[in-house]
Amino acid sequence: MLLSLAIWLPIACGLLLLALGRDEQANTVRWLALVAALISFLVTLPLVSGFDTATAGMQFVEKQVWIERFNVMYHLGVDGISMWFVPLTAFITIIVVIAAWEVIEHRVNQYMGAFLVLSGLMVGVFSALDGLLFYVFFEATLIPMYIIIGVWGGPRRVYAAFKFFLYTLAGSLLMLIALLYLYIQSGGSFDIQTWHKLPLPMSAQTLLFFAFFAAFAVKVPMWPVHTWLPDAHVEAPTGGSVVLAAIMLKLGAYGFLRFSMPIAPDAAREYDWFIIALSLIAVVYVGLVALVQQDMKKLVAYSSVAHMGFVTLGFFIFNELGVSGALVQMISHGFVSGAMFLCIGVLYDRVHSREIAAYGGVVNTMPKFAAFALLFAMANCGLPATAGFVGEWMVILGTVQYNFWLGAIAATALIFGAAYTLWMYKRVYFGAVTNDNVRELKDINAREFLMLAVLAVAVLYMGLYPKPFTDVMHVSVTELLKHVAQSKLVAP
Repeated sequence: MLLSLAIWLPIACGLLLLALGRDEQANTVRWLALVAALISFLVTLPLVSGFDTATAGMQFVEKQVWIERFNVMYHLGVDGISMWFVPLTAFITIIVVIAAWEVIEHRVNQYMGAFLVLSGLMVGVFSALDGLLFYVFFEATLIPMYIIIGVWGGPRRVYAAFKFFLYTLAGSLLMLIALLYLYIQSGGSFDIQTWHKLPLPMSAQTLLFFAFFAAFAVKVPMWPVHTWLPDAHVEAPTGGSVVLAAIMLKLGAYGFLRFSMPIAPDAAREYDWFIIALSLIAVVYVGLVALVQQDMKKLVAYSSVAHMGFVTLGFFIFNELGVSGALVQMISHGFVSGAMFLCIGVLYDRVHSREIAAYGGVVNTMPKFAAFALLFAMANCGLPATAGFVGEWMVILGTVQYNFWLGAIAATALIFGAAYTLWMYKRVYFGAVTNDNVRELKDINAREFLMLAVLAVAVLYMGLYPKPFTDVMHVSVTELLKHVAQSKLVAP
């Protein structure tokens, strides 16, 4: 029941807000959205407190017949790999609602409703254990995000929304073909755990692996199919950028662990070099691209691509340190990248510019805000004792175990990350006040302080004490790696 509540409660509340209609009721809508987001988050907390870290199996399982004729089930459950993403999604939704409180003045009900619906759909992706149900949730997330970018975005919002939609939809069509093939091979079942046990010839595994790769690589996004992300981030409203970076990119990475690796383990091991190569290009090349950006949002968007490169690298070195580190990186990136985009949003709301050159000396007029921004910038660099350090360091250590030279290349990301993040921070916040816009800035209000303080606590807590996160995922990761190590090849 808990997972169903976590999915359908925000969706129902979101649809209710969409029906409310007018901007005269905007304040009521904001409070209703906040209450709905808070209740949706509270519903997820028993998942954390009641989770059994000693078992690798699915927990909080719900199973009902959905479409009887085709044996499609409404089948939900979470394990150590997926559990943390459910409360993370609900938590980020609260932050987004607070962030939009004074900023969004028109179509407030539609804005808040879209985010609540999106929140429920993303929880559905992390919870679905039926292939068709997963596909429905996975594709449905595109609709609210497309609307969010297309309606409340910047001057080129329509172009960015179309690019986002077409890129992600095109990749997913191949995944649908793969799901139908598995349905036939399994004798008419969409059960994902049944698919994990299917013995498949190498030719079929290879085709399945690259079909899933097409869907998930675009969503992550991996180099070279990452070009939609900077456009989407730049044009999206602040809340859209936060959800896109903090949660939506994780849907693709999660797909690798739930589909690509367990269903086609021999192909995953055969083509691990391909994923590792693309991941290292993302880590190094995209990090260098971030160095030359003049737009703050574009810089953080490219930074996200580089950080997600660590995630796919960690998955395909097939050791526990790497996979666990990649999962920790996914969670920490949710906090850190979300916070980075919120900080850019705070400045944009006041000055209406994302250009680094439009600022300078912000610390003189906004000292409290500059302190928060510094913490998040340091976390983005991977400073020890912040959330940004733990996952990256685990992945680097895991990669060194796999191959020393690949680990050395991956470690350069810490240098590039520090370079582009601190360069941006220095130009925007330090030095003398450079123009009247900065001179007239007012420091953050109580609402903004609360929003950034909650994220700061999350970033520091995870950096100082990551054990609760790693304990939950340990047994499930070990079981997954054991499963991937066993060949399932049959004669073609």
